[in-house]
Amino acid sequence: MLNRGNRSKAWNGPQNRLAGLVVVSVTVFLLIFILSVGNNDQKPSSLPELPKEKWHSFKSLVQLSPTLEFRNGTDVIWQIPDSPKAALFLAHGCNGRAAHFWDKSTHCPNCIGLPEERLIALHALARKFAVLTISSAGICWTLGEEIIIVKDIIKWWVKKNKLEKLPLVAMGASSGGYFVSVLATVLKFTSITIMIAEGKFDKMDIKESYPPTLFMHMPKDILRKQKIDEYMEILRNKGVAVAEIECKEFPLSPHLLADRIPGLDLSVSAKLFELFLHKGFIDESGYMKNDGRRTRWKEAVRESKIIFTDKHLAHYIQEELNLAFAYHEMTSLHSDRMFIWFESHMR
Repeated sequence: MLNRGNRSKAWNGPQNRLAGLVVVSVTVFLLIFILSVGNNDQKPSSLPELPKEKWHSFKSLVQLSPTLEFRNGTDVIWQIPDSPKAALFLAHGCNGRAAHFWDKSTHCPNCIGLPEERLIALHALARKFAVLTISSAGICWTLGEEIIIVKDIIKWWVKKNKLEKLPLVAMGASSGGYFVSVLATVLKFTSITIMIAEGKFDKMDIKESYPPTLFMHMPKDILRKQKIDEYMEILRNKGVAVAEIECKEFPLSPHLLADRIPGLDLSVSAKLFELFLHKGFIDESGYMKNDGRRTRWKEAVRESKIIFTDKHLAHYIQEELNLAFAYHEMTSLHSDRMFIWFESHMR
């Protein structure tokens, strides 16, 4: 019995090894095949993070109904929800205005509510953040006297609305990101977010008391990403909490522009998608081939005789095309993660 058992094991050993080699070979072949297919595709193998919110996603939770005031030579626009838990200052980028964060209404007749800006404000209000926006004096923010002016406006606003006991946070995009990075040295924030900018950390003496800093950036901008990596290390070495969120490209679809832009109906959105595909502005998967600013889409729309019912629609579409290409644009796509960052440092 013992010898028979040994003979059985002696026979099964090579058989098991052979079976094992077959399984390994098949697995390796499949892995090589999958990788080779993936290498032929220029897009990331992971599915893109498509925009979830539509322009009216927050309609049941909050309405934009801001207060407008002119102070220290500039527009100051804000809205405070019931029982606010924090206060948020939003700094626009170059060519931006405070009015870009708010829809046109009787409260703010000159507001134009750009798609991404308005969604950031809506996110904030829905999460019980009081929202303050201020217009820069010029096309872009400056880092001298304007820092002091804005600091004074924020302190006035906080006191006026009895928000002194609430955490104060800030988000700045592009030029506004540089501005917020410097403003945080003269005004106490519990945390800040710097969007599509690396900040001015090479020009400042960073203390350990500098607020926790979140960088939201688009890695397609390689030089900016390199700077952000460098500055994150500088901040870490100073004992400052840091994190980053990478915002990547996503494809257009026939309904995407209608989903994101107030006043743009689905039929126009679908016509624009077909036009962009026909003109070669997007590839067969819907990805922008170039930044919206470098794409002659407005000329193509004029030639196609597609009619916009609102003169501002071109600005709205431009922003969404820039965002889809994901090189340099304001974005609301990761707002939930940004507010989790703010909230995690409010304790």
